[in-house]
Amino acid sequence: VLHLKEIITASEGKIFATNGKTADFHTTVKTCEEAGGSIATPRNTGENDAILYFVKQFNRYTYLGIKESLIPGKFQFLDGAEPSYTNWHSNEPSGKGEEECVEMYTDGTWNNKKCNQNRLIVCQF
Repeated sequence: VLHLKEIITASEGKIFATNGKTADFHTTVKTCEEAGGSIATPRNTGENDAILYFVKQFNRYTYLGIKESLIPGKFQFLDGAEPSYTNWHSNEPSGKGEEECVEMYTDGTWNNKKCNQNRLIVCQF
């Protein structure tokens, strides 16, 4: 957590943090793991709002710990579990196998996106 001392919020017993930097999806996952956490993965409205705080503060989209499964258009947590909470933007997810990562917009809704864009790094602990 000390490496991500810029900003911290908490929700549902989880701590969310950012270093204010941007990276692609795979680098974000690695950065969060190296800090002792994991990429931010909202499992309810409170956690989504905690992540949204950073998205609004930095005015940058962020990747979430959700990826498209082997079935195009079906998404899951990185551990393979199916999300019971989602907050998709209208008409999302789209892309049908072409956009396997998920980003959060500045309104808190989600969009599936290619994994090679630079987005705000937000981790959870």
